[in-house]
Amino acid sequence: MHVHEVIPRSEYEAAAAWLRERLPSLPRIGLVLGSGLAALAEAVEEAMVWPFAEIPGFPAATVEGHPGRVIAGRLEGHPVLVLQGRAHFYEGYSVQRITFPIRVMQLLGVRMLILTNAAGGLNPAFRPGDVMIVRDHIGLPGMAGMNPLRGPNEADWGPRFPELSRAYDPALRALAREVGEAEGLPVHEGVYVMLAGPSFETPAEVRFLRMIGADAVGMSTVPEVIVACHGGMRVLALSGISNVLNPEVFEPPTHEEVLQAGRVLAPRLLTLIRGVLRRLPHEAGSDLSKPHA
Repeated sequence: MHVHEVIPRSEYEAAAAWLRERLPSLPRIGLVLGSGLAALAEAVEEAMVWPFAEIPGFPAATVEGHPGRVIAGRLEGHPVLVLQGRAHFYEGYSVQRITFPIRVMQLLGVRMLILTNAAGGLNPAFRPGDVMIVRDHIGLPGMAGMNPLRGPNEADWGPRFPELSRAYDPALRALAREVGEAEGLPVHEGVYVMLAGPSFETPAEVRFLRMIGADAVGMSTVPEVIVACHGGMRVLALSGISNVLNPEVFEPPTHEEVLQAGRVLAPRLLTLIRGVLRRLPHEAGSDLSKPHA
């Protein structure tokens, strides 16, 4: 598969039509569950489940901790569409293919996207098991040309040059902070940096990433955020800190460590997500970025 694949509009529309025929109600909120966090999907009520492989155009998820299923149902009374796992650039897919499900969500009417990921902590104040609300990002692959919006622009889907200074919705971030404080959870805010992977960072790379202002590092999320913002969605992203990287006393991270941390992080992230959804209005057409008055 070509790294600069440009997916035709018809493929997105075919996938959206396939799901629309099967969904009991159209979702207003989308969720993406990262490494080791698939158990969050168990909270979805009235669930209908489809493997990625059944849905036209969806990329197969091949990494342990990513079951690769779409789940439709309700969470805190909201109709939701959940990606239980995701595909990654390092698996050999183009950035357009890994963001394919996000664009399909847009076509189904999703107006708010909550993303989760497992990340390495770069901020020395972080501890394994902490949650970081993403305030901003540094997308190194995108800065080097691997941007999911490369190619022709569909003007009715979004602008040619989308503005990302408020990519992570301030109102949703404030809600997540409020929930974290109320529940006594270890929650921070910070900057997420995306690397292409799949190799983990060297000590020199960790020093560099700290120097440029990153608080956590991972291999996903940023392309999904770019497509969501292009499509006019409100975005909340939560990083579960699976390990903390110290370039001076370097202990190599492992994927097993990420999955193990997910067992601690999953209930914390679920508490945060439920708390945020509980504070959002349920009325059709209401602004999902605004909490109850």
